[in-house]
Amino acid sequence: MTTIIVALTSDLAIGKDGDLLYHIPADMRRFRQLTTGHTVIMGRKTFESLPSGPLPNRRNIIVSRRNNLEIQGAEVAASLDEAIDLAGNDHIYIIGGAQIYDAAINVADRLELTEIMAERPDADTFFPVIDPEQWRTVVVTDPETDPRSGVTYRYHTLVRLA
Repeated sequence: MTTIIVALTSDLAIGKDGDLLYHIPADMRRFRQLTTGHTVIMGRKTFESLPSGPLPNRRNIIVSRRNNLEIQGAEVAASLDEAIDLAGNDHIYIIGGAQIYDAAINVADRLELTEIMAERPDADTFFPVIDPEQWRTVVVTDPETDPRSGVTYRYHTLVRLA
């Protein structure tokens, strides 16, 4: 199974200046819970934005067009297709960035979305438009509010229609 996992605003914004728009501890815990023990695939820029290198307790595959790139604790693939082939039969989580999401939206089986109920006109990175004819929502949680930031969010799980 290939799952895209992303936090995005109501206007599909996912980042600014190479960073997340919001840091919501409960969402980070959910991300860790879902992805631990599985393969995560990300672009090089997303990898470089991680504070401590490869994500622990996960197989990290980095997609990069840089020849001969080597990253300790991670594998490198030249394309998303190659990364998926490397992962084999493991449950794959696509964790960004925008170019990887654009490529993965057509091959993913599931979307795990954190909808941040806000707009960020200053954002510079966006998630692709989700075609409602291709996806069925199977879970939507009640809204929650992060006590530190005051941001309201909720989780959605979507599965690809056959």
